[in-house]
Amino acid sequence: MTPAGSRVRWGILLVITALVIAAAGAYAATAFGRFQESKAAVSTARVASGAAVLTKASVIFRNTAPGQGYGTIGTVPLSDPAGARSLAAVACDRVYGTLQNIVCLKTNRGLVTSFEAVLLNAEWQPTRSWALPGIPSRTRMSPDGSLVSTTVFVSGHAYGTAGFSTETSVTGAQGGGGTGNLEDFALMVNGTRITAADRNIWGVTFAPGDSDTFYATAASSGRIWLVKGSMSARTLTAIHDGVECPSLSPDGTRIAYKKNTGGTLTPHWRVAFLDLATGQETVLSEPRSMDDQVEWLDNQTLLYGVARDGAAGDSDIWQINADPASRPSLYIEHAWSPSVVR
Repeated sequence: MTPAGSRVRWGILLVITALVIAAAGAYAATAFGRFQESKAAVSTARVASGAAVLTKASVIFRNTAPGQGYGTIGTVPLSDPAGARSLAAVACDRVYGTLQNIVCLKTNRGLVTSFEAVLLNAEWQPTRSWALPGIPSRTRMSPDGSLVSTTVFVSGHAYGTAGFSTETSVTGAQGGGGTGNLEDFALMVNGTRITAADRNIWGVTFAPGDSDTFYATAASSGRIWLVKGSMSARTLTAIHDGVECPSLSPDGTRIAYKKNTGGTLTPHWRVAFLDLATGQETVLSEPRSMDDQVEWLDNQTLLYGVARDGAAGDSDIWQINADPASRPSLYIEHAWSPSVVR
């Protein structure tokens, strides 16, 4: 090819590249504009007037109703979960709370995206915050609000992704205490310490009335266990297989969780629970795949979020009784990440 022909070819390539970049920019600007318009639109959920007030016997959740207030913290009373919701002006990716404190995991988008945990008081005012090392995934608080657990993805984007990596820590709500990264704990399976580099810990739930004991999920070499943790001994001891994102019942007798009945690359998570005294596992009748952390409404009823088909970013909270014959029913529309304030 002659020098002149080469210059023409490069010129055409530069023009095509410029057109592609311009088209991509225009698409991004249009999409961002639509997103801003959707956030400014009237909410598709019924929203109560006035500021949100945190009270006993209520449910905290992430509001996923399109329109104003999308992504912010919502509350409804247990007596009227289908009624008008109150919204706090705090946006979160994942939220959990007690009457004393609320923890909000959030993504701060900008030229450099960062991730953060923010602790709020009952008036929704921030009292403490700390940086997170990855994408927010799970969070819980101890029943008395003194301890906060956070799980983030430090590589990969979902539990169904091969080779995903998490970091899970327990932090004192008022500073001090806590455990640091749970991967530093000794992971014991059938009396043997697991030291493989691919260890992952996620989804903490705290024992009521016992500041030393918690439960979590641990995984290594393709196996997944429910582990019982001791903060003082800094140990994680496997007690059951196949348990993800555990949730201890208020009376401390049963653990609910999501159970993968599909494959590693195409997981299908069913709602299940384990009787800690007998070791009996019960898989409930919810047929849809549920990728949320299950929450106990009471000692007999479970809450969990399910994504809405064909509505990206939207979901509903469903309830089901801890009985194999029970059928799921809608609990809160346009909601995600439930926690019950007792």
